[in-house]
Amino acid sequence: MSTYFDTITRSYTDVDTSNGINTIQFLEATEGVVKLFDKLGSSAFSVVQNDMNGNIKKIKDRYLSNPASNETLEGLMATEAPEKKRVATEGLLWLSRGLDFTAQALQRSIENSTEELNESFTKAYENTLRKHHSFVVRPVFSLAMKACPYRKDFYEKIGVVNDAALELMRSWLAALQDIIKQIQEVFKAHPEYIKGM
Repeated sequence: MSTYFDTITRSYTDVDTSNGINTIQFLEATEGVVKLFDKLGSSAFSVVQNDMNGNIKKIKDRYLSNPASNETLEGLMATEAPEKKRVATEGLLWLSRGLDFTAQALQRSIENSTEELNESFTKAYENTLRKHHSFVVRPVFSLAMKACPYRKDFYEKIGVVNDAALELMRSWLAALQDIIKQIQEVFKAHPEYIKGM
């Protein structure tokens, strides 16, 4: 039986990060995360998906404006830094936060095999996105967490039903976490990139 991770265009394990994070490969892999929310089977998650898709588009548009100088995410942020409006960088900031939320929720779910998804996602939300959201947005996310399917149903939907499949999911997740860390480190080293955001 194939897993969800066998069906995606590109896994995070196949994103070249040797000279910076390859922009297009990162976006392809991230489109896979957006589709993963479909497997949660609730329209409540459309707010997360729309947000991610919007940020993917901002980064892709910037990339297409000059593929050579925007080949890596690091290059893209550096070339956009002097501009007044740093649309793609802001998109990446929010996208990395959304990915961090997703990664932490799935990591927690893998580590706590008796915990239901709504709890894993709620705890991850509290650790990541909540502090960046206004009191208007928080209830929307709270509603989405409550709409998580049962753990057993979700893992069946994504085909993670045996040790080999779980291992595939773990390696995908580890690669995603490494990329998030790399992005966060750039923001930490260059606070000017996100000043005023």
